[in-house]
Amino acid sequence: MAQYPAPSLRLLLLLLSICFPAIYVVAGKHSQPNALVLPVFKHASTLQYTTSIVLGRRTSSVPTNVALDLNGKFLWVSRDSNVHDHDHDRDDAAGKGGDCEKDIIAAACCGKPHQLIQYYYCCCFSNIVIRNAFSGMIAMGNSSEDSISLQSTDGLSPGAVVSADPFLLFSAPENLSHGLAGGTKGVVGLGRTTPALPTQLSTLFNISRKFGICLPPGTGTKGVIFIGDGPYALLPGIDVSKILTYTPLIQRYPITSPSWEKYFIGVRSIMVNGRCVAPLIRGSSSFSTTSPYSLLETSIYKSLTRVFIEEAVATNLTRVAPIAPFGVCFSTKASGDLPFRPSAPVIDLVLQSREVFWRIFEMNSMIPVGEDALCLGFLDGGRKNRVGAASMVIGAHLLEDNFLQFDLESSRLGFTSSLLLSQTSCANFNFTSHVTNNKFYSRKD
Repeated sequence: MAQYPAPSLRLLLLLLSICFPAIYVVAGKHSQPNALVLPVFKHASTLQYTTSIVLGRRTSSVPTNVALDLNGKFLWVSRDSNVHDHDHDRDDAAGKGGDCEKDIIAAACCGKPHQLIQYYYCCCFSNIVIRNAFSGMIAMGNSSEDSISLQSTDGLSPGAVVSADPFLLFSAPENLSHGLAGGTKGVVGLGRTTPALPTQLSTLFNISRKFGICLPPGTGTKGVIFIGDGPYALLPGIDVSKILTYTPLIQRYPITSPSWEKYFIGVRSIMVNGRCVAPLIRGSSSFSTTSPYSLLETSIYKSLTRVFIEEAVATNLTRVAPIAPFGVCFSTKASGDLPFRPSAPVIDLVLQSREVFWRIFEMNSMIPVGEDALCLGFLDGGRKNRVGAASMVIGAHLLEDNFLQFDLESSRLGFTSSLLLSQTSCANFNFTSHVTNNKFYSRKD
């Protein structure tokens, strides 16, 4: 990656004076939080993952339900959500620059950061294209600033509610929220961009540029997102930050690419019960929380399903007719004289070496369909023939009850296999708290 010279103090002050109306300080005598925590819910009919964020300035704060997009560039909410009563668009600050895509400062906010200012969020602007990643709809929106409030944490349980002001977000037309889970008013982005939630909060609260995400496996449980470093404690007293395996995050595309904001890891191969699946995948596997199922490039999908079927049949799993959208399905009933049904084959994603792999068990590789069928949760994603397409997209179902830490400081991914093997789950964070005092982080006027 090209190295840029360190910016001069005068240049940095100039950039910051353009981008910030004020500098953030801690109000009162409270210390800054070490980390922040958010709950994660799974919606039954849409299979979307949502969280609740409190937006609004003090007396007019409004809890807002938003869907999670791991690759999203920023937080956007529909204009009917009433969270902008005290917002003010900053058209005067940056609107004079015209088309934001042509403005280098605005480009930083769009997710194409210049090296000198990539650690700062800046320059709100109007007329930006906002895309609903769940429905595919797009619309023109405007930027705003507001207060955001979240619970702090020591990694063991929630602490005081802390707030920061201003926080950069975007407003979109009401119809852009169509296709989202009921009661959801927008989408919060966790991608590799400056205005995405993790980087903004890390900057505002001066905490580590890391975040952990643990998706719940069902609609009756609650997962968790941590913004900041560990510990990440799950009942009964297991710090999952101590059991992570690490692999590099790969910056596969230049900042001009539409896939700049995505997270990529290098998967060298896939193995099923120890058998290698060809062809190899090199540096082209991404993640998605907007797609429940994993996608494979056609040639890889055919190889995986062939080996998987052979291994499954060898253990006396019984194939049944495919059930859309899945191409490979098995009966949930025991065959022959067996007292119980055998487990599905184990899948390994081999990473930077044969000794580093991500093991996927039945609870993440197979999808229950009705009472009588289990289907392989990998779909044929077509041929890799467009910019930004990955040979493999790791879907949300595969991530459930697996803990992921995205370390943006060291550009690496920490991960576990199924937490059930460690006698815990994503639903085991202690969200019970008796702390009620509020710590408020505001700008110095």
